[in-house]
Formats: sequence, C-alpha cells, structure tokens
Amino acid sequence: MAKDDVPEVVRNKRVILRDYVTGFPKESDMHISFSTMILKIPENHKGVVLVKNLYLSCDPYMRLRMRNDQDPEFTPFTPGSPITRFRVAQVLDSTHLGFKEGDFVWGTTRWEEEDSFIARPERLFKIRHTDFPLSYYARILGMPGMTACAGFYEVRSPKRGEYVFVSAASGAVGQLVGQLAKLEGCYVVGSAGSSEKVQLLKERFGFDDAFNYKDEHDLEATLKRYFPEGIDIYFENVGGKMLGAVLINMRVHGRVAVCGMISQYNLDQPQGTKNLMCLDYRRIRMEGFVVFDFCHLYSEFLHKMLPLIRDERITYMEDIAEGLVNAPAALIGIFSGNNIGKKIVRVAPE
Repeated sequence: MAKDDVPEVVRNKRVILRDYVTGFPKESDMHISFSTMILKIPENHKGVVLVKNLYLSCDPYMRLRMRNDQDPEFTPFTPGSPITRFRVAQVLDSTHLGFKEGDFVWGTTRWEEEDSFIARPERLFKIRHTDFPLSYYARILGMPGMTACAGFYEVRSPKRGEYVFVSAASGAVGQLVGQLAKLEGCYVVGSAGSSEKVQLLKERFGFDDAFNYKDEHDLEATLKRYFPEGIDIYFENVGGKMLGAVLINMRVHGRVAVCGMISQYNLDQPQGTKNLMCLDYRRIRMEGFVVFDFCHLYSEFLHKMLPLIRDERITYMEDIAEGLVNAPAALIGIFSGNNIGKKIVRVAPE
C-alpha cells in the first residue's frame, strides 16, 4: 500500500451505558468513551458500510432498553457498550452494492460519531429526497412520522367528524397525529405538561383545544368537559391514570392505539389501570403497535407526507442538542418534559 493510500485513523466518541437502570434515569447512568477506528473498510469485509453519524434520535422507548427486562421485544442495551437508536448518517465507505460513498441514510445506529461495519445495511433506508433538511429523517420523515401515520391510519382507521384525543400531544409523535387528524376532518384535543405546550398545540399545530394535565385534579371530569359526547379515537402515549380516565370517556366502538406509556417507564412497579370494564360493555378496541411492523409501507408514507410538507399543510418542531457529549442530558430531559417537539442530537454538520 502506498503511503498516500494509508487509511485515516480517527478518535471515535461513544455514549456508553454504565449499568441497568432502576427508577428515574440520570446522566451519570451513561458516560462518554473514546475508541479509535480506521475510516476504510478492509477488502475482505463484503456487504458492509461505514457511516458518519449526523443526527441521533432521542426516544422514550430507549428507557425500556436500559433495564434488564426479559421481554424479547425490548432487547436490553448491553452495559459497557454504546446505546443504540435511530440516526441520520452519511456513507463514508461501502462494499455493499446498494450503497455508495456519499449516500445519506437513516436507520438504527450506535450512539457514536462514526459507526463502522454495519453488517446488515439492507435495514437502512436510503435518503433519496435530499431537497429536505436531513434532520427531517430523524423526525417527520423518519421513525416519528412513520409511527404517527401507522398508528393513526393503519391501526385506528379514522373517519371524518370523529372525536380524537392525543396525550403527550406536543411530543415527537403526538404533534403529527393531531395534525393528521385535523386533515381528516376530525375534532382534536391534546394534553401536554405546560401552558407553553398547550398554546403551541392550539396556535401552531391547529388542535381544536388542549389542556395542561398537571393543572387538572380530576382527569375523568376534564375529559368529559372537552368531549361531552365521548371520544372515538385515543392515541395513547402516556398510560397510567390518563388511560383510565380516557376509557370511561370513550364512545361505544371507540378505538385506542397504544403507541407508548411514558408515565410508566421509570416505575419499578407500573400502575394499574382503572375502568378496564369499559373495554367490554362499550366494545372498545385497544391495540398496541410498533413502527417496525409497518416499515414495508415507507414508500407509501413518503408519498403521503412529502406533498403535505411541501404545501406547508403540516408543520413540525424539533429540539436540537449540539454534540455527542450532550446526548445523555438530551435523552434524560425528555422524561422531565424539557423538550418541545422531537429531541435530536446533532453530531456533525451536514
């Protein structure tokens, strides 16, 4: 190998999980580690890609993987290793026929600056519409957008004129669900955790109404006030007391799409739910879902979302933390409601 062909060796910064977490997670549950890596794939490594991470996604679901659960659907992170989640990245080198140097992709990654030897790059989504900011693929054109569309359309099949309630409505998924519901001609109310977020729901995202759940002492009565005729569709992001209050306010043949239950993620003993008998005598259909079940619909998703974004019929808020060193604080902050919109970490400039 000629001297000029010697591959560059770089210092790679990574976010490491120290150990399994109980209770509310802390920044100290993670730490920054350094390794070195070569920015070139060895010739004998076929069908792999090497990428540089640009944006990392902070998601409540990550908390479930910080504990040593045995549920195979929530494979825990490995203590002492980088944590993983969705990212937007650029291909630096490739021995896979489907990717070339310079391509932009989104998919699952380790939380580090470089991500070497992705052994199954066929799980990556190639970004073809680069006329949009790349950060969109960590939010509205990536996993959160897919989750909102799959949960609202595929799981709960809305009809014009129905009454829709969205909890955690200013979050990464909730803000999109509310806007999609309005586009379908539904009446939409959302809940959030501050007066600032409530105002955003009504003034920026176009919800018909919204309330701060922290100001409400009787959620059942609150929902009755906002939905005197009952709720047709509930997009569930919170769980606990909120779910129980919703069930007693559901209409006959109401539908619940269970996307997440963030109020339960940091509890060693999850809360029980009241009013489950409503599922029976009101014939309510409650169904959980995960976005991975709908990845085959990504082309259809883009076909629907791209015109809505271009025509400014839908909007989105992101909350960006700068640099990998701030990733632990960014992740922890979403469990305190510190973010408005989708929380992402910018690792490197586009």
